[in-house]
Formats: sequence, C-alpha cells, structure tokens
Amino acid sequence: MEAVLAYLRGAIEGGEYAIGDKLPSEAELCRTLEVSRPVLREALRALQTMGLTVSRTGKGTFVVASTVEDPTFGDYSASDLLEVRRHVEIPVAGYAARRRTPENLDHLAHLLDRMERETDTTAWVAMDTLFHLAVAEAAQNPVFRRVIEEIRDALARQSAFLNELGGRREQSNREHRAIVEALTDGSETDAVEAMAHHLDRVETTLTDIVRSSRTDIPTEGGTEA
Repeated sequence: MEAVLAYLRGAIEGGEYAIGDKLPSEAELCRTLEVSRPVLREALRALQTMGLTVSRTGKGTFVVASTVEDPTFGDYSASDLLEVRRHVEIPVAGYAARRRTPENLDHLAHLLDRMERETDTTAWVAMDTLFHLAVAEAAQNPVFRRVIEEIRDALARQSAFLNELGGRREQSNREHRAIVEALTDGSETDAVEAMAHHLDRVETTLTDIVRSSRTDIPTEGGTEA
C-alpha cells in the first residue's frame, strides 16, 4: 500500500494529475499498478486523509490539492487534533500519576501487554484509543474522559495513518510503556514528560510523512503488493 500511495502521491505532486482531474478508475489503476483492489483502496483513503483527493460517490476520485498541507482525521485536522491533545493529555497524565487506583494500573498493564503482542494493525489501533481513554480514566475526572471520547474516532484514524505510513507501532508501544511505568511509580513529572515525548514523536512522524520528498517517490508503474 505504501508503494502504491507513493506512486499516486508522486503523480499528483508532479503534475501528472492536476487539481480538478479525475484519477483513473479503480479497475484501471489495479491493472496498471498490478495490485489488488483492497490495497488500492487503502492508498486512495490515505490520499484523501492527506487532503490531496476527494471521493465523489458514483463519480470517482478527484484531485483537490497538489501538495500535502495538513492531513485530516475524521472531523479534525492533524494540527488541531495535536494542539488539543497537548493541552489535555499531558496534564491528564500528571493527574493520573497522582490519582490512579490499583484497578487503573491493572487495566493499563493488561492493555499494554495485549498491544505488545498484537500483530494485527486494526486490532492494535483499537487498543491504542482504549489506552488513551484508560489514562484519562485514571485521572479520576469524567470531563477528561469525555474529551478523549469526543476525539476517539480521530485518534483511531490518526493511529492507523501513522502505523501504515510511519511504522509507529513498536515505537509507540515503548512510549506507552514509559507512561505506564511513570503512572505506576506515581511520578507526576515523569508521567507528564512521557506523554509529552509520545506526542512529540507523533508530531515528528506526521511531519515526516507530510514533507516526504517527491524525489523519493517512484514515478513508474508495476508496483507489486
């Protein structure tokens, strides 16, 4: 999927498909790129998340931008989502370190163990959102949990995007482990630092994806998946 996305992104950024142009049909792209329809559809969804295309029911996929500016995850842009996460989840981690119960820690540890063993990306992404909800619950303030619930779909979309294009899963597991260890130790300072580091790495990966140079993108068909 990453190779197909890179090819299509390169074609758009390189001007092969201009703003307003319709991409070839799924059947035609599958033949040209020698990939299955599910793989192609994943790549097309990623193009939409990047803001390069829009899908119009019954009409096809159309180019709406020539460069990636700010990916969108559900109802929220990546920049808006990250800004809110920094203002909410970092202090929440501090509160959680002070207020967590043994039950909270058991739940987080069990969830983290499952995430570290999980090999299916979809299942891992679902647990990723549960992890952040569990940290909010450990802060013992229902408003925090409600905020995370509100952005839960966007968090899942962002998590899937980062894992598919940025290979974030193992690194994220390590960052989650550091958060849980800080909560277990009851260290507000360490918990805040661990969550801040986690969000820093999320931002860095997003930035790397957005700024991916077209010189690194293949420009010929024949990609296999």
